[in-house]
Amino acid sequence: MANTIQVDVVSAEEAIFSGEAKFVILPGETGDLGIFPQHTPLITSVKAGSVRIKSLNSEAEESIFVAGGILEVQPSIITVLADTAIRAEDLDEAKAIEARKKAEEALKNAVDKREVATVEAELSMLTAQLAMIRRERK
Repeated sequence: MANTIQVDVVSAEEAIFSGEAKFVILPGETGDLGIFPQHTPLITSVKAGSVRIKSLNSEAEESIFVAGGILEVQPSIITVLADTAIRAEDLDEAKAIEARKKAEEALKNAVDKREVATVEAELSMLTAQLAMIRRERK
């Protein structure tokens, strides 16, 4: 179909989403990317945030949190290879808040640049996850 595009979102653990979509919006390294059918081929990295998929068979958008990964776009297929991918309804706000508190404490105790960079990346991912949780709640 020329008006849809196949979308596959996979993590190391499982396939999270596979189906036809009208469009996809996801967080690229330099800003959000909107992908429609017949998009120009593209390979880029994805940062932590929300992958929003407008499915062919649903009026609602499917939302999936990704903690980073790679995006490959071909004219008829989008593939997101995520480091971690979690369906929006499976996110746990209390766990994310607790993990962010632990990461903030770890940042205070970090002693070298490598440790600081690792903890800052974790904090960035958790902040994006909490933002998605709060947006989905509305």
